[in-house]
Amino acid sequence: MLVHIPNVLTSEEIAYCRKTLEKSQWVDGKVTAGDQSVKAKFNLQIPQESAESQELGEIILQALGRNPTFNSAVLPLRVFPPLFNRYDEGMCFHTHVDNAIRHLPGTGFRIRTDVSSTLFLSGMDEYDGGELIVQDTYGVQKIRCPAGDMVIYPSTSLHSVEKVTRGSRWASFFWSQSMVADDTQRTLLYQFDQSIMDVRKQLPDDHSAVLGLTATYHNLLRQWAVL
Repeated sequence: MLVHIPNVLTSEEIAYCRKTLEKSQWVDGKVTAGDQSVKAKFNLQIPQESAESQELGEIILQALGRNPTFNSAVLPLRVFPPLFNRYDEGMCFHTHVDNAIRHLPGTGFRIRTDVSSTLFLSGMDEYDGGELIVQDTYGVQKIRCPAGDMVIYPSTSLHSVEKVTRGSRWASFFWSQSMVADDTQRTLLYQFDQSIMDVRKQLPDDHSAVLGLTATYHNLLRQWAVL
C-alpha cells in the first residue's frame, strides 16, 4: 500500500528544519547503506548521531504522533529515528530494497522495517528530477510531493530516486515496524478504518452500525497484531 499524506509538517516546522539543515555537516550517504545499497547510493546525509539529526527527528516524531493518517495506515509499533538526506545535481539512488532489519542506535534493540517513509523538505520548484520511483502491486509509481508532505510504502518494494538535474532535493526518511507485519492485512485495516470514519460523519457514534463496524475493526486488529 502506497499512501500520500499531505501536510505532515507545518510551514513553520519546514522552515525550521531547512534552516537547521543548512547549518549542518553533510557526509556521504553510504554511511547508512547496506551491502547492496552501498553500490547504488549517491547522496549526502547529516550524521545520524548529530545534535541536529536528533533534534529534527524529535520534531518529526511529534508530527507523526498527531497525524491520524500515518497512525491508521502504518499502525506503528516502533519508528526508527528519522534520518535526513540531500540529492544535489547529478545525485541519485539506483533501484534497491531496504534492509529488513535495522539496529536502533544507542540501544540493544532491532527494528523490522515494514513501512518506508519519505518526508519531503524541498519545494517542488527547487529542483528537477529526483522523483521517488516505487514498484508496487499497481505498477511503477513516480512520486514528487510538496515540502511537508510524506509518502509511505511497503519496505519490501523495489524503489529508487532518479537523478537530480537541477537544484537540490532534501528529505527525511525512516522506517516503521508495524503492529501488523503483513501489508495486505494492514491495507485492509486502513481501508476499513477510513470507511468507519466516513460512516461516523453520517451517523452518531452510538449507532448500531458504527458500534458493529468499530468492534469488527478492533477484533481484526486484535487477531493480526503482534506486540
